[in-house]
Amino acid sequence: MKILSVNAGSSSLKFTLFEMKDESIIVSGVFERIGLDNSFYKIKLNGETIKEEIALPSHTEAVNVLLNKLIDLNIISSYDEIKGVGHRILHGGEKYSESVIINDDVIESIKELTPLGPLHHPGEIAGIMALKEVLPEVPMVAVYDTAFHQTMNEEAYLYPVPYEWYENYKVRKYGFHGTSHKYIAETVKKILGKDSFKLISCHIGSGGSICAIKDGKCVDTSMGFTPLAGIMMGTRSGDIDPSIIPYVMEKEGKNASEIIEDLNKKSGVLGLSQLCSDMRDLVTACEEGNPQAIKAKNKYIRRVVDYIAQYYVLLGGADIIVFTAGVGENNVAIRREICEKLSCLGIKIDLDLNNIRGEEAKISTDDSSILVYTIPTNEELMIARDTLRLMNR
Repeated sequence: MKILSVNAGSSSLKFTLFEMKDESIIVSGVFERIGLDNSFYKIKLNGETIKEEIALPSHTEAVNVLLNKLIDLNIISSYDEIKGVGHRILHGGEKYSESVIINDDVIESIKELTPLGPLHHPGEIAGIMALKEVLPEVPMVAVYDTAFHQTMNEEAYLYPVPYEWYENYKVRKYGFHGTSHKYIAETVKKILGKDSFKLISCHIGSGGSICAIKDGKCVDTSMGFTPLAGIMMGTRSGDIDPSIIPYVMEKEGKNASEIIEDLNKKSGVLGLSQLCSDMRDLVTACEEGNPQAIKAKNKYIRRVVDYIAQYYVLLGGADIIVFTAGVGENNVAIRREICEKLSCLGIKIDLDLNNIRGEEAKISTDDSSILVYTIPTNEELMIARDTLRLMNR
């Protein structure tokens, strides 16, 4: 059975087509600059990349090009071979604690939740409507990035602010990267061979979040009302004193939206290093002795370590720590330094085992008090799995 996983943005559409019999990837790709000049697509098939510049005035046109290319490349013989479509949706608010079959009510809910996901929801709605137009009879599923975190209790998700902010405006912690953390939890369950476990999942890439998971359910997570909260990231600040915002507004003559833009796109590793947002470039600069790069790297590691230590206490210990996403899966030096800072918890990693990139592997020593693994995340597969599960209900 073939299922299509889709992640639509305001001007992009990423996709992966799976054969669910063995969960293998048939083809994947991305359509970029939809509705803009110089639009193009890239398709990865059998280890090769096909790229073409083509006019893409709308998401519907992108979907038509995609499906026709699947036929032209002999990937499918007709649209009927696609049995389901899963859509990544950023925000489910408090309404959705799991993925759901998309109907008119779900589409309206996504629209109503747009104030909580203003940058993402319009593109995601466009992706849904485009695929519904071309594949009207195919079941479609909304997979919410926030859903996995809905198991947090009030102590975790409420902010110490006037309670009416929550009652009137739903100001609370929602958390993000839920699809990734759920995938890691399911994979850890298979690795450990049991349902009961304490996991600290570290999704650290350009964006990043740490998640405390007990018995497969989220207990707490570092991102908050928006993805700006939590650990330091590539260009996001993570947690800061909110009083900084009006102070800098006055000093620089900026409004609140401009300061939030700075905190989202000009802060984090980029802001502190004054050099780059990519951790690979940062580590290289550190090796060359760049003082700003060293400051940024040390602060980044400190923030990740702080959250891991906090969640170790919250969970009452940990059975396993997992590193995933771009930095977590591939940056040997950052993983090593984080684990070294946690040595007081009895964590030990094997330097040879840690010298891997993009692999599922145990990197801790046999006498480490906590297992440490790298596990490549697979949000697209998680979307396809949820789609298949709901189709089979």
